[in-house]
Amino acid sequence: MNIIGLIAGIGRLPVEFARAARGMGFDVIAIAVAPGVESELAQAVTRFHTVGLGELEKLIGLLQQEGVQQITMLGKVTKEHLFSGTARPDAHMQQLLANIEDLNDDTVMLALVREFANAGIGVLDQTQFIRQLMPSPGVLTNRQPTPGEQADMEYGLAMARQLGGLDIGQTVVVKNKAVMAVEAIEGTDACIKRGGELGCGGIVVAKAAKPQQDARFDVPSVGPDTLKTMIGAGAVALVIEAGKTLLVDKKQVVELANMNSITIVAM
Repeated sequence: MNIIGLIAGIGRLPVEFARAARGMGFDVIAIAVAPGVESELAQAVTRFHTVGLGELEKLIGLLQQEGVQQITMLGKVTKEHLFSGTARPDAHMQQLLANIEDLNDDTVMLALVREFANAGIGVLDQTQFIRQLMPSPGVLTNRQPTPGEQADMEYGLAMARQLGGLDIGQTVVVKNKAVMAVEAIEGTDACIKRGGELGCGGIVVAKAAKPQQDARFDVPSVGPDTLKTMIGAGAVALVIEAGKTLLVDKKQVVELANMNSITIVAM
């Protein structure tokens, strides 16, 4: 059956995936699990549903009702919802969370993957239909990095990989080979803002995949919102991992960077 389920969070990635999969002849059944999902998504998919964050039983039931046997999970759903009270876990989700050793990203996501498998639903590689969004190595913008920015990029990428190895986050902000901020539960944008404040501008943002990255979830991505946050924080450079990072709306990202003299390198 040419049916794929899409568990959708915030951002452009779910829309990009839906369009690519539909273009390849697949029916896409989207289920939004976070408020603020792109309005275009409902028009880009075959059928569209919404489920409250934490309603695992309802989510699995909908997928089974739609005949979905394979899904992908794309879009931002920050873990802070678990602590803020905005998510209301049902009994199924509460049991899942109670039976895992910690609430680190990989631990939670692997537990969800197992639950889907128990229901006869496989989880696809997130990049399977959108690998074209991953840039090859090189400078993507008009401006080349300065020697100092290049050094900060290499240092920042090394730090981001170590951070990912601890399953804490994917983004590090550096300046003059000093770490200004690291990403944790607050997410990429908040990390960049904090790094810009502490570094008083002139910062370099580095984003890397985890050394143990599972391609079924949390593949690193950047897009226009990332660039807008960087501009507000006074950033001068962005480094991502070539072939491992999804670059969403590349044309707009590069235009924003060029307009603000920010250099972007896929390393």
